[in-house]
Amino acid sequence: MKQKELQKDPQRILATDCGSTTTKAILIEKRGDEYRLVVRGEAPTTVEAPYEDVTKGVLNAVREVEELSQCTILDGERVIKGIDGKRGVDFYVSTSSAGGGLQMMVAGVVLTMTAESAARAALGAGAIVMDVIASNDGRLPHEKIERIRNLRPDMILLSGGIDGGTISHVVELAELIKAADPRPRFGTGYQLPVIYAGNKDAREIILNTLKDTTSLVIVENLRPVLERENLDPARHKIHNQFMEHVMAHAPGYQNLMAMTDVPIMPTPGAVGLLVEAVAKREKISAIGVDIGGATTDVFSVFHEIFNRTVSANLGMSYSISNVLAEAGIENIIRWIPEDIDERSLRNRIRNKMIRPTTIPSTLEDLRIEQAIAREALRLAFEQHKSMAVGLKGVQQERTISDAFSQSMTGESLIDLMICNLIIGSGGALSHAPRRNQAALMMIDAFLPEGVTRLAVDSIFMMPHLGVLSTVHERSATEVFIKDCLIPLGTCIAPVGESKEGSKTLTVQIEYNDGKKDERIVPFGDILLIPLPQNETVKLSLQPEKGFNIGEGKGKSMDITAQGGLVGLIFDCRGRPFRLPDDAKKRMAQLRKWFKAMDLYPSVA
Repeated sequence: MKQKELQKDPQRILATDCGSTTTKAILIEKRGDEYRLVVRGEAPTTVEAPYEDVTKGVLNAVREVEELSQCTILDGERVIKGIDGKRGVDFYVSTSSAGGGLQMMVAGVVLTMTAESAARAALGAGAIVMDVIASNDGRLPHEKIERIRNLRPDMILLSGGIDGGTISHVVELAELIKAADPRPRFGTGYQLPVIYAGNKDAREIILNTLKDTTSLVIVENLRPVLERENLDPARHKIHNQFMEHVMAHAPGYQNLMAMTDVPIMPTPGAVGLLVEAVAKREKISAIGVDIGGATTDVFSVFHEIFNRTVSANLGMSYSISNVLAEAGIENIIRWIPEDIDERSLRNRIRNKMIRPTTIPSTLEDLRIEQAIAREALRLAFEQHKSMAVGLKGVQQERTISDAFSQSMTGESLIDLMICNLIIGSGGALSHAPRRNQAALMMIDAFLPEGVTRLAVDSIFMMPHLGVLSTVHERSATEVFIKDCLIPLGTCIAPVGESKEGSKTLTVQIEYNDGKKDERIVPFGDILLIPLPQNETVKLSLQPEKGFNIGEGKGKSMDITAQGGLVGLIFDCRGRPFRLPDDAKKRMAQLRKWFKAMDLYPSVA
């Protein structure tokens, strides 16, 4: 899609995000010399029957924006471009994960090397990786063919071999793809896009093998030499192919692409842009998460290296039964502070899957949904840590022995002790009735160590601002800082274990007005000290012997901690974190922690 010439100093901008469950629209206006969020509207996504047209949900969300803002944005089903008083917008941008987002298969010669690089390239482009096919993955050729044929991906990324190396294995993979003759998920009148990013010496054979049965494009090798990754060309081509081939055949996307002024961006790609921008701007290590209806996406920046994973089938509506299947009923029940019948819980989860737009109507329903959210977040983070290993980034040089050792050992780049910030987004976190609930869900799922700031996307608009940042960075940045990111506070979590009730952390607090306070936090407790959003305090932290908060076991630490809507959270439940095995003791502990965090109006 050709990008149109955009207004360089826009006064009013419309942005939408078409999620698997809900379509969200926001209106941004220039007020004086700054850009601010004006209103937000939402409506159910309409990619499925009986509508089968994503624009219907978009128009419904925009009509709500019109009502709330008293602006006229639509002329029938057309977005009015050009401003005349309270009429029209300068331009319109959108992201989408409706219809399940971008679903890909990747293939590579060696599972722990080229196939893993291909998976990272696909994940980096905002794709869901349905399966990884490799020459050495242990499956027989007919099993691989059947898998490719049955999954019906939107696209396949084929890689393998360093430039100048052997070509036989990657040619075999191409022949498997040809034999499978996979049909695309959307549409029957076009060929499946296949991107070849492998050994350049095999290009001619790959072309002859796949040109007649697929829509084949060739880009630079993902691993031109063993010790170097080159992911960007493949990532850019994945995005282009997604828009030109896949979305063009999805229900109603042709109409949506005609409405927008810039290409539609996959939602995970847009959110990732913002997380990466925050980490680079503040020069920190950060983790971001976006928990949606069908997927949970995790982003991280450690040692200036950005990683993104999209956990397919870990979501809070369409994929909620998959969270149950992957986590197990016991892991969900462990977060619920009262007895609950397993059969009843399973039925509630299934009801949410078939009625994805419903929201909790009772306090018990809310606790159950937030228990499931903890497990979806935990599982997605585990997958992210497993992928954030080995070679990372574009053309990062390392020795051959490093490449082999880290790929084989699975050493993760994620180090929670040096993580400065965790950002939460998505309905379960952004729309939690109390911000304290969002804070504890992130702490329970990610188990931060040492000193970590927590923040949440106020009303779930990081996708909108991510795509906007590609065409008008100033407006996206100003709205992100002033209206989107809400500081929740600071979590201080000593790493170590001890007996319940034993002294773990001594905290001396010095407020800006000179007032001082001292608290002792025992093992197994959470202490919440409210501290307003724009205030800081000086903390002198003295962990007991055997506990580490960042300087080493038993070593003290002086920091300046930032407040937020929740405040200062001293989590002395221990790392590694363990819940009691005994059900009554576990429920008593949960009630104690929930009360300490002021999580719910009352805890039975």
